[in-house]
Amino acid sequence: MAAQRSTQSNMLIAFLGLIGVIGMVALIGFLTLRKGPELIQGEIEVSEYRVSSKVPGRILEFRVKEGDQVQKGDTLALLEAPDVEAKMEQVKAVERMAQAQNEKAIKGVRNEKIQAAFEMWKKAQAGVDIATKSHKRIQNLHNEGVVPTQKLDEITAQLNAAIATERAAKSQYDMAKNGAEREDKLAAEALVKQAQGAVAEVQSYIQETVLIAQMPGEVTELFPKVGELVGTGSPIMNISMLDDMWATFNVREDLLDDLMVGNEFTAFIPAQKNKEIRFKVDYLRDLGSYAVWKATKTTGQYDLKTFQVKAVPLDPTPNLRPGMSVIVKK
Repeated sequence: MAAQRSTQSNMLIAFLGLIGVIGMVALIGFLTLRKGPELIQGEIEVSEYRVSSKVPGRILEFRVKEGDQVQKGDTLALLEAPDVEAKMEQVKAVERMAQAQNEKAIKGVRNEKIQAAFEMWKKAQAGVDIATKSHKRIQNLHNEGVVPTQKLDEITAQLNAAIATERAAKSQYDMAKNGAEREDKLAAEALVKQAQGAVAEVQSYIQETVLIAQMPGEVTELFPKVGELVGTGSPIMNISMLDDMWATFNVREDLLDDLMVGNEFTAFIPAQKNKEIRFKVDYLRDLGSYAVWKATKTTGQYDLKTFQVKAVPLDPTPNLRPGMSVIVKK
């Protein structure tokens, strides 16, 4: 009888132990397999611009290196462009020639030519005086019947020719004294302005051989090496504007309820010991049918599309760098 009770007691203990083990396994499975919080992972991005030149040339010198902080107006690199410098000499020569033509038009005819025209006019006046006196004498003789009418006609023609010659000489003298015509002066002035414009254009190309930072930021990448040739518009370096950062997330539409435009949320940065940062959503767009999607049921009734969410930090965060992960718990 005692042995039977001992056997039943052992069976009861074993049964209770089995029940305890099953309960513990169920509890562990419940704790480990239950659905945890949904994590949305994003990435810090930053605005950047590429530095390039309008003119082809050879990299002569870099004034910065990767990681340097630059300010607007800082010199980044120097290019060597001998073709542009030779072009400058050509346009300067054209400018000097146009300036000389303009000065000549403004100054007018040389004094020697003015004096020569004046002397020719005086000579023509003397010719008119002689022709007038000769005409008067022949006219008197004709009236007295001494000379024929033909002689009077010849001397009259000579007088008219002398008067015409005097007028022409007077016009030449006036032209020399007054200088170039107004149209000629305007044309000479236009040539000067055209040459000056060519010089300014080449000067702008020479200025492009000195690469200047357009905005403050950090040099993140240098593309060519010193001594290499670069073409027109070829990128020479990247500069990131660290004061213009944001986080980008790709979020399924069933998780967008708290991530609409204008909403604020908290995320943490693993690279900064899970430091929490407040963000504000300012951009939301559909990534399209090519993006990741998920069926709501195995049989599939409709698909969950993915949206891109852009959020900006509400407060400046020291040491926040592009590429760092940003985690949001849902």
